[in-house]
Amino acid sequence: MADPPACCAACATCLLCPYSCRWITAKKEKRKGLRTTKCDCSWFLFLFCVFLFTLVWLYFAIIILNDFHNFNEFIFKQRKLWLDWSQVLLIATAVLITYSSVLLVLALCLQLCGQPLKLHWLHKVLLILTALVVAAAFTGLGIKWAEEWRSARISLQATGPFLHIGVVGGMTLLAWPLASFVYRTRSTGLKVFLLLVYCTVMIALYLAPLGITSPCLMEENQLPPKPALVGHRGAPMLAPENTLMSLRKAVDCDVQVFETDVMVSADGVPFLMHDEELTRTTNVQAVFPERAALNSTAFNWTDLQQLDAGSWFLERSPFPTMPSLSAGDRHQAAKQRIPSLGQALEAAKQSNISIMFDLRPENHSDYQSFVNATLAVILQSGIPLQQVSWSP
Repeated sequence: MADPPACCAACATCLLCPYSCRWITAKKEKRKGLRTTKCDCSWFLFLFCVFLFTLVWLYFAIIILNDFHNFNEFIFKQRKLWLDWSQVLLIATAVLITYSSVLLVLALCLQLCGQPLKLHWLHKVLLILTALVVAAAFTGLGIKWAEEWRSARISLQATGPFLHIGVVGGMTLLAWPLASFVYRTRSTGLKVFLLLVYCTVMIALYLAPLGITSPCLMEENQLPPKPALVGHRGAPMLAPENTLMSLRKAVDCDVQVFETDVMVSADGVPFLMHDEELTRTTNVQAVFPERAALNSTAFNWTDLQQLDAGSWFLERSPFPTMPSLSAGDRHQAAKQRIPSLGQALEAAKQSNISIMFDLRPENHSDYQSFVNATLAVILQSGIPLQQVSWSP
């Protein structure tokens, strides 16, 4: 068999070091009897599978970013530490996908240069760790955040055609190193097997569009009606959550329902608040440091009105939309206070949108009195009852 060209051999010297930690080129290795063994092929197959596994996780990581603020809130409740963990997720995922993709490219280039694929033991260990980390991430997603599987399936309706084009392009590029390997291998059975597998995959990919249903490929008159938008805690990407500013921003986004959470103060005033404690979305630690850990329902309405419910939004930047806020929006956000349910109902009535809420905490000893106080405020507000949804 002909030796690889001199330029390829020179490139192979640089490729061997990061992949195999060897400086011995093809000619010297042939003298020593060093060839790509079945074990080496198995490790290359494992590398390819780890790359695909990590690539799939990258897709899921991008999809779940839309709901990642829930995870940030969960960590804050547990550790009282606020950090945008989505950045940690993306950095870790980028490191894993970069590592596996670089190794895969090195292996393919070595194959094109006719070099044996002697993967170093350290890379083998790191690949196993990469597979375990990604498997743990998928397991945690399935246990604690199972609803995201549905989000991923829905997202495929929009991304499916473009992912299909990318996969076809990748498989087409893979034909070059595969042909090089088939040419160099001596096993006729292996040659036939690889060609059959490759041709089967390509035929399946070319036929896949027949089974893809995507709004991107449908006629406009075949599209279903646009679903009504629900503002979860208003528009928390553009304003502090559960504030009147958040409600107004949601109205500007053409939402039809303002979804919020209601609690009742110690003196019987229903107000908007998601967390049982006030530490995440107010400055209660600065105003009432000795009472900061108390339940939100332990404060009377006068105390709650003293709290700043907007500055945290500017300081912590819970969403990556902060740069889009104008100076006026920032100034308005800094002045936000905790709104009462009556104020929210009045704003919803004026904007002609519905309001949906759940009353919390359900396990409170005075929950029945909370129900009575909330019902009284709704009836006094004059809002049409069909615009109010009370979630159990």
